Amino acid sequence: MKLPHKLQFTKMHGAGNDFIVLDATREPLDLTAAQFRFLADRRFGIGADQILIVGPSPAEGIDFSYRIINADGGEVEQCGNGARCFARFVADHGLSSKTSIKVRTVSGVIEPHLQLDGRVTVDMGAPIFEPALVPFHSAGLQPHVVNDFELWPLTLVSHAVDVAVVSMGNPHAVLNIARLGWDDLDTAPVAELGPQIEGHTLFPKRVNAGFVQVLARDHIKLRVYERGAGETLACGSGACAAVVAGIRAGWLDSTVDVDTRGGRLTISWGGGHAPVMMTGPAVTVFEGTIDVPDLA
Repeated sequence: MKLPHKLQFTKMHGAGNDFIVLDATREPLDLTAAQFRFLADRRFGIGADQILIVGPSPAEGIDFSYRIINADGGEVEQCGNGARCFARFVADHGLSSKTSIKVRTVSGVIEPHLQLDGRVTVDMGAPIFEPALVPFHSAGLQPHVVNDFELWPLTLVSHAVDVAVVSMGNPHAVLNIARLGWDDLDTAPVAELGPQIEGHTLFPKRVNAGFVQVLARDHIKLRVYERGAGETLACGSGACAAVVAGIRAGWLDSTVDVDTRGGRLTISWGGGHAPVMMTGPAVTVFEGTIDVPDLA
């Protein structure tokens, strides 16, 4: 289709992780990577960590399709905070009257559920630990085994670290800062180590780098350096990966409050092949229209 001169959008956030939401249920959107970068630009566009595209049902039994575009214009597989905003958007815009919906992403089907208190719970599916499926190149590496769970060594420019490798439909590397002798996440060198982990050659599709401080068995602090976005105020799939890794390593119980710089998420996992459940806020900030230039 020909790109409309004006594009309608909704600006939302989930615990400070902010999104531009576009409705493509009635007519497909044909935007280039450069146009997505323009929309996400905080000076010349609207500004966002990611752009969420709400699409029509792709198959029987599925309510919507869901695409996630990073601020750098690249498409990614999953975004947990975005999934909550997705569910709030379709409810608020009359696209569905259901309290639970099934949504197809690039990596599978998720099921957001609207809670009576305004928060949204998302069934994020079961975590994946097999390195090749994350994907992560583990050949030739000797993992550190903690509570029968593998932590994989990474050599960075100035540090040697070990990380839990988890997929929540998208790849995550989780680092417990206590294993490096750090006791304060606020002063941890996330800006230095985050990009080194994100672009490490052992992760062929890059990776989201999560930095965890364990406060109690049911409470952690988390900062995440996301692929294609840098450090964000919150990362829903990163919170899921951090809790799952902490449970497997024996650091955490089955339900954990995760404090991010943008707010609190609650993550529950029963272990094994059980799905990870994430609960948190989804807030509309404003709506509007924007002129989108013709960018190749």
